[in-house]
Amino acid sequence: MNGAPGQPPTPGLAGLLLLADSRLPAGGHAHSGGAEEACRVGAISGPEDLARFLRGRLATAGRVAAALAWSACAGAGESTGAAESAWRLLDAEADARIASPAQRLASRTQGRLLVRTAKRIWPSPALATLAREVPDGAHHPIALGVAAQAAGCTPEQAAMAAAYTSVTGAATAAVRLLGLDPVTVHRVLADLPYDSVIAEQHDWSALPAHAAPALDLLAEQHLRTEVRLFVS
Repeated sequence: MNGAPGQPPTPGLAGLLLLADSRLPAGGHAHSGGAEEACRVGAISGPEDLARFLRGRLATAGRVAAALAWSACAGAGESTGAAESAWRLLDAEADARIASPAQRLASRTQGRLLVRTAKRIWPSPALATLAREVPDGAHHPIALGVAAQAAGCTPEQAAMAAAYTSVTGAATAAVRLLGLDPVTVHRVLADLPYDSVIAEQHDWSALPAHAAPALDLLAEQHLRTEVRLFVS
């Protein structure tokens, strides 16, 4: 993957595209990010509702995921001993920011599957260390950050992938659940302010903790719904 004519290749761009691709076999297609339950209760019934839902998700869960992925990617280049301590601490930071048990379970499940996939695509000591230190599955943004580093991405690219994937799963789910026009939905995705939720995190005390109580409630309700197309 090259940059503009006459410019050197953009480092990590191929890895960024692969990590942001919904076709990556890491289980992301099975999760709706709350969209299935929102559709069921009528909170999403068309493109306008979906746009509001995605903007809210990006500004809260997406912002937190981006910061965690940035920190995980930046810390993946540290020494083994420092990385081991960093994974445990960062995973605890992520756990504290996810109030819903259902969402915590979904995040760890996706993280575990992503690490398993990334280890085969981009074998690295960092991914092996993460899998060993958090055997039950690191939260998805942390797994994404470490996978991004293994793929040659920068922390900024890891944050962008986290922000982007925080909304694409919900958008795709809405297309399948409501039969929305995919082109219209992609226009909604194109209009989202991804850059506004990405900021460098130079120390963990600055990690954001934007809450989304409505998403927590939707996740818990979804877990108790008998007929479900998506895991979460």
